[in-house]
Amino acid sequence: MRTMSRVLTIITGFAAVPLTSLALAQAPVSALKGHNPDAPIDVAADRIEVQDRADRAVFAGNVHVRQAELTLDTTRLTVAYSSAGSIQIRRLDASGGVTVKSPSETARGDFGIYDLDRKLITLIGAVQLNRSGSQVNGQRLTIDLNSGRAVVDGGPAGVGQSGGRVTGHFTVPKRGNQ
Repeated sequence: MRTMSRVLTIITGFAAVPLTSLALAQAPVSALKGHNPDAPIDVAADRIEVQDRADRAVFAGNVHVRQAELTLDTTRLTVAYSSAGSIQIRRLDASGGVTVKSPSETARGDFGIYDLDRKLITLIGAVQLNRSGSQVNGQRLTIDLNSGRAVVDGGPAGVGQSGGRVTGHFTVPKRGNQ
């Protein structure tokens, strides 16, 4: 149990801080902590279909989303919004291969959900998180924009199969001869 706790601490720390400062960090945080989910969102795509009665818009083909320093690229994006008074975006659902980038991290997955109300970004399916030459793989990545906490899960156990695993490849800083 102690080993599992250590592994989870390392993984959480990886997703949150540069590995060179991991030993010095007291509370690991993602580079996305403090990202402003109220910043304007720019979307570009090959096609848009507005479904006004359902309060959603579907973007398809080479979708590129930018909000402050955060970008999201995907094949298909559904934007859920409320239209009481003015239009307010509530949630982005991405599918068809999703890449989310911040200035220091890149995350990939099969599907992505950006819940602006709860300030959560979730990637699901063949997740890969890269930072400073290190990489963590799993089935689900959740980033809480309030706390900066990033969690990678191996996935739930299914019928006739055990739970998934989280794997990682970490770079180690060069140390001087002492």
